[in-house]
Amino acid sequence: MKKKLSTLFLFVALSSQLFGFGGISLESSPSEAEIFAEGIVSTWLYERDIAISPKADEIIFTLTDYRRSKMCLVRVSKIGEEWSRREILDFSGEYADIEPCFAPDGRKLYFASNRPMNTDSTKTDFNIWVSERKGVSWSEPEPLPSIINTEFDEFYPSVCRNGNLYFTSVRENGIGNEDIFISRYIDGAYTDPRPLDTNINTPTYEFNSYVSPDEDLIVFSSFGRDDELGGGDLYYSAKDQTGNWNPAENMGEIVNSEYLDYCPFIDFPRNNFYFTSERFSPLDKKLDGVGELENFVTGVLNGLGNIYVVSFYSLDFRQ
Repeated sequence: MKKKLSTLFLFVALSSQLFGFGGISLESSPSEAEIFAEGIVSTWLYERDIAISPKADEIIFTLTDYRRSKMCLVRVSKIGEEWSRREILDFSGEYADIEPCFAPDGRKLYFASNRPMNTDSTKTDFNIWVSERKGVSWSEPEPLPSIINTEFDEFYPSVCRNGNLYFTSVRENGIGNEDIFISRYIDGAYTDPRPLDTNINTPTYEFNSYVSPDEDLIVFSSFGRDDELGGGDLYYSAKDQTGNWNPAENMGEIVNSEYLDYCPFIDFPRNNFYFTSERFSPLDKKLDGVGELENFVTGVLNGLGNIYVVSFYSLDFRQ
């Protein structure tokens, strides 16, 4: 009987990971940060960069191994009242595809990738690509124009309702070691990207910005500031009455830890804030057997990235 029960429990656990039975809820709004969809989205592998479609029927995130040798875009889709199993997007799985971003209308998916540009296999820097929705699938991605994609790396696209594009890069006209840039979308074309001012960018590292669809709130990561809790923290800024960004402020211990906290996303319809963190529960004891180490390595809090969620209302946006 015990053997049969163990087999049953194993089947239920595997079914939950494959099909997501009861494991995903976008409506829940925890007052404190907690792991999102543990065992289904957040697992013992490295997960980061979540994006939720405007209709809340598709979740796309980055999944990678512990050495980050393979980085691919994975999705789960809502079919009726259930969520599908995890699957790699049709166009992903060969190159390093990361950092998905839905357009505000849900018709396009932006992401960063080191896939070859214009069949040039020698070009391996990261650029921003876009795919268009084709029913339940996505089209073969196309790179953004050369005014955006250069010989430098371009990361973490965020697109506003007016078409303005925010992204991370290291460029000669930057302010620090890594900066957040904006390319305004005017008359159907992107303009020359410019770094955000010193209320956002500093001489250290600013990266991975999420900008609200109405372009009135920005959340981003920074490393090297005097007020950080350690490892890289999340910061935010709201626009003032003149349309300029206020000085950025640390989001505090509600989301930040002594480890790297980054990759923000806000699901405004359900008032939830998502982010990635490398926080973990160390084994502060003498190991009694190999099994204990194996359990730690294959556990969710093994130090690899997980996706966290917290209620937007729990965050103190004072500006």
